[in-house]
Amino acid sequence: MTPAVRVSGLTQGYGKKTVFSNLNLSITGGVFGLLGPNGAGKTTLLRSLATIAPPRSGSIEIYGIEVASERSARQVRRNIGFLPQDFGYFPNFSVYDFVRYCAWLREVPPVRASREAVEVIDRVGLGDQRKAKMKSLSGGMLRRAGIASALVGAPQLVLLDEPTVGLDPAQRLGFRELIRSLDDTTVVLSTHLVEDVNAVCDEVAVFTAGSVMFRGAPHELGELAAPGVPGDTSLERGYMTVLAGRTAGTR
Repeated sequence: MTPAVRVSGLTQGYGKKTVFSNLNLSITGGVFGLLGPNGAGKTTLLRSLATIAPPRSGSIEIYGIEVASERSARQVRRNIGFLPQDFGYFPNFSVYDFVRYCAWLREVPPVRASREAVEVIDRVGLGDQRKAKMKSLSGGMLRRAGIASALVGAPQLVLLDEPTVGLDPAQRLGFRELIRSLDDTTVVLSTHLVEDVNAVCDEVAVFTAGSVMFRGAPHELGELAAPGVPGDTSLERGYMTVLAGRTAGTR
C-alpha cells in the first residue's frame, strides 16, 4: 500500500529558527493523531504536508507523488483538505459560498462541488445557517464551517489543526462521529485534547522539541503511564510521562 504521507529527512523552520530537522514519518491511513505542547512542530508539519510551507531540505510525498515543484504541489492539493488553526474567509460570503469556494480552489467539478457543499454543510450541523454570512457566525459555527471546507469534495487526505477548539461538548461528539464516518480517507489530527485522540485515532504520535517521542496506538500510550504522573486518565498520564522523558516511548 502506498502511504498517504511519507516524510523523509525533512527539515523545516522560519527565518533563522529551525522547528525540526531530519524528520522521518510515514502515515498509511486511518486517523493519525498528533499530540504535543505548543512549539513542538505540529502546526509546522501540517503546513508542510498541506504544501503551504516548502521544505528547507528533505522530501514530502503525498500518495506517492513527491512535492518537488509548484506543478506537483498543485496536483496533490486537489486531494488535500486542510483546516488551519486560524483560517481566512471573506466576511460577506455565506456559509455555502465559503464552502463552495473552497471546493473550487480544490478543482472539484462545478456540479459536484455545489451538491457536496450542501451535503457537507448539513453534516457539520450548519444546514440552517447555509445562507448566513460568515461574519455573523459564532466561534463554534465558524469552526464547523472550517471543518466543512476541509471535507468538501471528499479529499483523500484531511489535515486538521485543533479542529474542536470552540466547539461545545455536543458539537465535539458530533465531530467525532463525522471523523469516524470518513471511509477511504486519511485524517491527520493535531490537538491538545487527549480525549479526542482516544475517541477517534487509530494511531498517535507525541511531538516535542521537533522530535517524535512516541508513536503507537492510544492504548499503548496509556500503558506508559508512570506512577505519580498527573492526569485524569491513563492516556493523559501516558502522554505526560512521555513529555517528562520518563520512558523511551518511541517504536
